Amino acid sequence: MVKIRLAQTGTKNRRQYRIVAIEEAKRRNGRSIEILGHYNPLVTPPHLVVQKDRIDHWIGLGAQLTPGVKKLLNLNA
Repeated sequence: MVKIRLAQTGTKNRRQYRIVAIEEAKRRNGRSIEILGHYNPLVTPPHLVVQKDRIDHWIGLGAQLTPGVKKLLNLNA
């Protein structure tokens, strides 16, 4: 099953995140199918960029959002 979830990037204490479509069994930072956006919580206000059309495409194919991504998308809407 494909999940849309966060993958960590950046260094220790300077975390940034990518929003990715990835197989459920893969590691957190494993090889993703597609990068759908990114999120930087360290700037004020937090910077969120998403490709809404691609997220809708993956949801249409049966991908599920993780709670963290669902929360970010609700804040952005």
